[in-house]
Amino acid sequence: MTGHIPYAPPGPPPSVVAGAELAAARAASEAEVAVRQLTEVEDLAAVSLLLRRVWHAEPGGGPVPTELLRAMAVAGNYVSGAFDGDELLGACVGFFGAPAHGALHSHIAGVLPAGLGRGLGLALKLHQRAWALRRGAETISWTFDPLVRRNAHFNLTKLGARPDRYLPDFYGPLHDGINGTGATDRLLLAWDLAGAAGPEGREPVDAAALSRARGAVPALSADADGRPVTGAAGGAGDGPVLLVAVPPDIEELRRTDPALGRSWRLALREVLGGLMSEGAEVTGFDRAGWYVVERKQDS
Repeated sequence: MTGHIPYAPPGPPPSVVAGAELAAARAASEAEVAVRQLTEVEDLAAVSLLLRRVWHAEPGGGPVPTELLRAMAVAGNYVSGAFDGDELLGACVGFFGAPAHGALHSHIAGVLPAGLGRGLGLALKLHQRAWALRRGAETISWTFDPLVRRNAHFNLTKLGARPDRYLPDFYGPLHDGINGTGATDRLLLAWDLAGAAGPEGREPVDAAALSRARGAVPALSADADGRPVTGAAGGAGDGPVLLVAVPPDIEELRRTDPALGRSWRLALREVLGGLMSEGAEVTGFDRAGWYVVERKQDS
């Protein structure tokens, strides 16, 4: 008599899993936190509260309620927390997609102000990577606001994830303290978990400077007043390698000049979204605030 055998995607080589777990442990140690998977209601309630605080959600609201976290955890999905002693400073939540995909979708991650600048984000993502590899996943996907410069640098440069699609107004209005009431455009990323060039030890690269040396031209930049200027308006923007700018701090801009923030949203949607819809590939990002986009060359 045989029982039901659940689907399990082919696992990565043990050496890859071991390397990922070592990198996760090292990142947690450097951040001086313990990162662990959470399943109990008390811990999950703390995660829900933390995410509500990070997103400045109204009382009674928040990105993920405790009962949903509990259901996800019991179903075998990913909920983790980063602790400094007994204090929860950061959390990350993900769920599996269709079995044939062998992929985890990372829905949300957040760190309290007290934990910023310590590498908690990296510790959480490397823990998630090792956890997913141990369960046979090959990729992790997630979305982020492409206007947020620090997140673009972390996701593309530090972790080595690559944008797959530009998604206009992906969530609809969120009405929280970070997103405000504007459109929630997102980039969908794919992170190759077993890639040869893993995130551990990855050094930041001045992608824009290197690309300029290869003849890259701006497709979207900022004028002297911080307003978005498309390549066509600036007399440039046509070439195989393009640079697409984002403002230094879009969250501050949304608070101080909402109209300008909306202008950047629409300009980035038109330029970056348009290029990606035509098949162009985002190949890098640097701290100076430039996406590097390469058009496919006709053979």
